[in-house]
Amino acid sequence: MSTVAATSSTASNTHIDVYDHASRARWAELLGVSDERLRKAVRIVGTRVSSVSAYLAK
Repeated sequence: MSTVAATSSTASNTHIDVYDHASRARWAELLGVSDERLRKAVRIVGTRVSSVSAYLAK
């Protein structure tokens, strides 16, 4: 695996890319929320998956 691929893979596991529809759809499904709710959470707490997950759990 190249360094670029490893970096991209790590980033996609820790941060949500709200500009990539497939990424948003995957995270929305994994977190059990709608695309709109996911985008709202990201606007409020940022793109870090742990922050978004904690926010949505409230």
